[in-house]
Amino acid sequence: MIRKTTINRTIEVVFTLFGIWPDTSCISFCRIFWIITIIIVQFYHYRYLQVHLHSDDLFNLMDCLSSFLAYMKVMTKFVMFWINQRKFIKTLEMIREDWDNCADSEINMHQTMCKANISNRITNAMIILHTLSAIAYSMRIMMTDVDVSDRTSKPPFIHKMELPFNVNTQRTYKMILIMQTVYVVMCSWAAGAVNALLLTLILHIGGQMDILHAWLINFAPQDSGRKHELITTDKIIQKHQKIINFSKNVENLYSYIALLQFASNTIMICSLAFLIVSAIGTPDAVEQIIRTLLFYAITNLEAFVFCYAGEYLNNKSKAVGNAAYNSTWYNLKPKDSRILSFIILRSQKQLTLTVGKMADLSLEYFASIMNASGSYLSVMLAMQ
Repeated sequence: MIRKTTINRTIEVVFTLFGIWPDTSCISFCRIFWIITIIIVQFYHYRYLQVHLHSDDLFNLMDCLSSFLAYMKVMTKFVMFWINQRKFIKTLEMIREDWDNCADSEINMHQTMCKANISNRITNAMIILHTLSAIAYSMRIMMTDVDVSDRTSKPPFIHKMELPFNVNTQRTYKMILIMQTVYVVMCSWAAGAVNALLLTLILHIGGQMDILHAWLINFAPQDSGRKHELITTDKIIQKHQKIINFSKNVENLYSYIALLQFASNTIMICSLAFLIVSAIGTPDAVEQIIRTLLFYAITNLEAFVFCYAGEYLNNKSKAVGNAAYNSTWYNLKPKDSRILSFIILRSQKQLTLTVGKMADLSLEYFASIMNASGSYLSVMLAMQ
């Protein structure tokens, strides 16, 4: 079967499970299930923070806060995609149109297919990494031999939660741990799929920009006359406008996700780094560090993915303007050269991804986030 989309099948399956992928039979059930379960999980996280807020155990408080923020990010991603369902559907339709338009050109199809193959590898790698992170986070508690009949202390759970009932039997305790592990893994899939989709969409834009770049470089008057020139100019204008519209759709889907993500990631990076540093020198240091390290790496990766996507889009946008300027526009007829000058002018307003329409995502922004997290970590270590 001929491929007609850049989006990996893994993303489609994960999005179906979470009620995001359009035109699925169980979409309402999935949405209701995830709304109810995440609200319950967040409530018991909040209860733990409320009960233990004034305790001296800063380590467990930071652990609880990190998982609380992680679930809040996942819920925000769900809600933003549910609200912007029409824009998501329109984005999928535009991808299919781009693939259909590339079918009559081997070079264009090669460029689009190349980006799709890269996005496949990135998606699979990110889902695997998120799965390993969730398993590593849960495994230490799962492997611990706990006597639930011992009333002197509460049994440890994967998440720091204040449950409304007492765990009296070993079977009940193991069942809760298994349910928590499955839930952690599935939510990590959701987070990974949303991040992988962003890179997939940005790579697709990059592929279309590469096609436009090639058209502009080779753009020149032909012997066949003015009709050929006008058709070529129209194609370039239409392609550029489609890329701009596609970029705006991606921006609308991810702008406010990025806003909450960077607000929470700054706190999470700081908190998880605190857990790693605090675990050094303790009797179970290796287990604690392994449990937290992949979670810390994933949190940093999320921030980097968004910033890299913004940087990539910005650079590709600049390249289109440069290609238009370097084309043989001075050999064109005046009307066509004026049309091409509009592309040069429009390209000066570069395509960007923003954090809530307030700041552009870039690698420089990522560096500032890491710097801020390091400063907060120093304060927390001084307070310990």
